[in-house]
Amino acid sequence: MASNGQSDISVEFLKAHTIFAGIPDENLEKFRSYLDIQHFKKGDDILVEGERGDCLYLISAGNVEVLKKVLSKEEIGLERIAILGPGATFGEMEFVDNQPRSATVRALQDTTVLALSGTNIYKVTKADAHAQTFTLIIMNVAAELSRRLRTTDSYYAGSLFSIRKG
Repeated sequence: MASNGQSDISVEFLKAHTIFAGIPDENLEKFRSYLDIQHFKKGDDILVEGERGDCLYLISAGNVEVLKKVLSKEEIGLERIAILGPGATFGEMEFVDNQPRSATVRALQDTTVLALSGTNIYKVTKADAHAQTFTLIIMNVAAELSRRLRTTDSYYAGSLFSIRKG
């Protein structure tokens, strides 16, 4: 499932991704070796809610659904909360806070992702030449998490307001 075929990862793809915003081309060229290419078949679970993990994933091809456990009267089921496609990321929360996965992510079709593990980001912190790259990645991940939190806040506030009015 995983391979380290960094030659298959284009700098142009990385440059277009928000996680790598502001990183010079020559740094991205070197950074590619820290990314693992992983392939998943339609229906495969990439992440499972409640499990431990430390990878941040970037979708390079395919689509995934993000599923959250919900309690109904009879059972605990999975509800789709998002569909993500090429260029999107997932796994940021666990990458940052080392807590169990907050959702399940399942491939809706054959999907290829780039995985950045906590182990590899740690290696980046130890390489003096990549200190700026590390800092920018962490800042960009924080910005992505902030955007998602703002969206969730707006949704939650709207839902709460509509319940109170109804």
